[in-house]
Amino acid sequence: MADADLLDYDDVIATYDPVMGMEVHVELSTETKMFCGCANRFGAEPNTLVCPVCLGLPGALPVLNAAAVESAIRIGLALNCDIAPWGRFARKNYFYPDQPKNYQISQYDEPIAVDGYLDVPLEDGTTWRVEIERAHMEEDTGKLTHLGSDTGRIAGATTSLADFNRAGVPLVEIVTRPIEGAGERAPEIARAYVTALRDLLRALGVSDVRMDQGSMRCDSNVSLKLKGATEFGTRTETKNVNSLKSVEVAVRYEMRRQAAVLGSGGTVTQETRHFHEDGHTTGGRSKETAQDYRYFPEPDLEPVAPPAELVEQLRGTIPELPWLSRRRIQEEWGISDEVMRDLVNAGVVELVAATVAQGASSESARAWWGNFLVQKANETEVSVADLAITPTQVAAVVKLVDDGKLSNKLARQVVEGVLAGEGEPEQVMNDRGLVVVRDDSLIQAAIDEALAAQPDIADKIRGGKVQAAGAIVGAVMKATKGQADAARVRELVIAACS
Repeated sequence: MADADLLDYDDVIATYDPVMGMEVHVELSTETKMFCGCANRFGAEPNTLVCPVCLGLPGALPVLNAAAVESAIRIGLALNCDIAPWGRFARKNYFYPDQPKNYQISQYDEPIAVDGYLDVPLEDGTTWRVEIERAHMEEDTGKLTHLGSDTGRIAGATTSLADFNRAGVPLVEIVTRPIEGAGERAPEIARAYVTALRDLLRALGVSDVRMDQGSMRCDSNVSLKLKGATEFGTRTETKNVNSLKSVEVAVRYEMRRQAAVLGSGGTVTQETRHFHEDGHTTGGRSKETAQDYRYFPEPDLEPVAPPAELVEQLRGTIPELPWLSRRRIQEEWGISDEVMRDLVNAGVVELVAATVAQGASSESARAWWGNFLVQKANETEVSVADLAITPTQVAAVVKLVDDGKLSNKLARQVVEGVLAGEGEPEQVMNDRGLVVVRDDSLIQAAIDEALAAQPDIADKIRGGKVQAAGAIVGAVMKATKGQADAARVRELVIAACS
């Protein structure tokens, strides 16, 4: 549907009430897959992390990953869910080339966690409670790459390649109850919910929640009902939306599209839809019902029955909600909303906090993580959290600067050495010979040489133009390979010309 055919958003809100349902799939960061010993790792060569179990070969039997179950319980607890004392896996039967067994091991009517909620912070300072229907465990599918089509989808493709490295990776699917009453804020609330969920899961340490890599994927269900109506409209499900902004855009687009269909006397089709990065959706397949999947209990796995003692032990590992932690930290550090927003967007709040906990000032920790290290992460195309440096090491660099052993310029060289694997900060400093020169006699010799080489500058300084001292300071810093204290050099230059 062309943008010109969409109903104006204000007209949508004037006529209809939107109803949303969010389904978020989260890949767990376990060492191995859900039902076998294959490594759970992103980015490996295709079809190298596979075995008879995750390839669905005859006679191969699954064995449940206990760490995945514990992660699922922690997710349920963080979402204020009840943890089921007993439950079974089921087989979800459907054929697709990326599903090697022709069924997916999932949970159907006996999920691990039910009846929860998440109080989602909105930008205006209010919260919106999203009720959680269930969180259940399952395994991920493989990945198909379609070649020869303009869109990268199967339509128009000449070749499709299957990579089963992802098949069997542990997943938790988090399903909300219908979100009603949001009105014009529906797209905003959808985005805020997925944002809060991502931050919570990252704080739990159960997933890297990299939407760009598919370790967190959102399916957004949208329907419209006339103002005052009680019966829901027909919903569509936009699949695998892979960025926070796209979640908001997809919901808004579907609201406008469905309203245009209904307004012209048409009928909304219950279907899955594909989201395109230019901001529109297109139809996929008709949406199946549970009966279409022919669920039945998985015969090769024992029921999941987490002991109450384990559940309570895991409850004690649930951290403070990230947005509450940020509010507390912001007050402690005395920083503005804008500064905190920048730190959040850079993904460094927790890293800065951990560095402060190791003795660095918040100002120094923010400067390192929010500027220099973010730049290094961008240069190497990794997330800042994946850089080969820890908060403890950054705090050690800050201490070397505070103790006067390093200048800020030299400190950057030390950090680069740590990132390159050369050792701890003090070791890198010593091995590279980067200690600040404190010997005034050595500095004075360099000053005398610089003044002799630039007598016109020396005359200006003697004539009262002290700002000219910068040229001499620069020459001395160059001569000492940046190891002199620039402030001390300036003092000695002015004294020498007095």
